[in-house]
Amino acid sequence: QVQLVESGGGSVQPGGSLRLSCVASGFAFSGLHMSWVRQAPGKGLEWVSSISSGGGTTSYADSVKGRFTISRDNAKNTLYLQMNSLKPEDTAVYYCAKGWGAVASSQTPDPGRGTQVTVSS
Repeated sequence: QVQLVESGGGSVQPGGSLRLSCVASGFAFSGLHMSWVRQAPGKGLEWVSSISSGGGTTSYADSVKGRFTISRDNAKNTLYLQMNSLKPEDTAVYYCAKGWGAVASSQTPDPGRGTQVTVSS
């Protein structure tokens, strides 16, 4: 059974940092590109970042470039997103997803998944 379990969200002030984690199970994690996507209140899923299966290639949405860093530990089946210099517009529920770019953002997360990030003063 495929499982993706996100954690690490919280409430922070603008300029703060958070590190999200996603533990994967039930599939060959090390063989797949992985991504982070997010959904702000009242909006659709937005692609945030992707990383290649081996971790050597990454890509970021312009809105987070220079502030967020995606990484992975294939030995631990875990995906990470380091988020620095957070802005109120980063407020959303964050999900990890299999695949790259639009492939990742086209997947509908199961109810109850994701980790909430709230950036507010």
